[in-house]
Amino acid sequence: MSNSKTFKHLMMRSLMPGLMLGTLMLGACESRVDSRGNLPDPELLASIEPGEASRDDVSLLLGSPSSVAVFENETWFYISQRTETFAFFEPEVMERQVVIVQFDQAGILKTVETLGLEDGQDILPVERETPTLGNEPTMFQQFFGNLGRFN
Repeated sequence: MSNSKTFKHLMMRSLMPGLMLGTLMLGACESRVDSRGNLPDPELLASIEPGEASRDDVSLLLGSPSSVAVFENETWFYISQRTETFAFFEPEVMERQVVIVQFDQAGILKTVETLGLEDGQDILPVERETPTLGNEPTMFQQFFGNLGRFN
């Protein structure tokens, strides 16, 4: 075997694991799409008429709501969203839809409203902490306090 063939052979053997690893890593970086929630069929949604459909009619056509208003049963929410995740990054919301179905006191459909991702608002949580009574145990108190508690 000549020196140039040996060099090429050794070069290919040393590059092969790196190429295989690179191919696997690129395949692992493919984005992942995830759909969640209950998205009613737009044709079925258009078929329900305010003033005519009852709660039972809406439930039969659209299925169970994702959520019901806390203080009253007159408002149902059908919530769905589609996210895309790339590698190890946080998922990005690509599409969100909220269908709000409201009934009157007699259980007859009053309004149907559809909200999209553009209708959402970002909120900033409050960063302050609520003080609690008592003391904060040290590491030694936690360690020795737990001795004998486990069987």
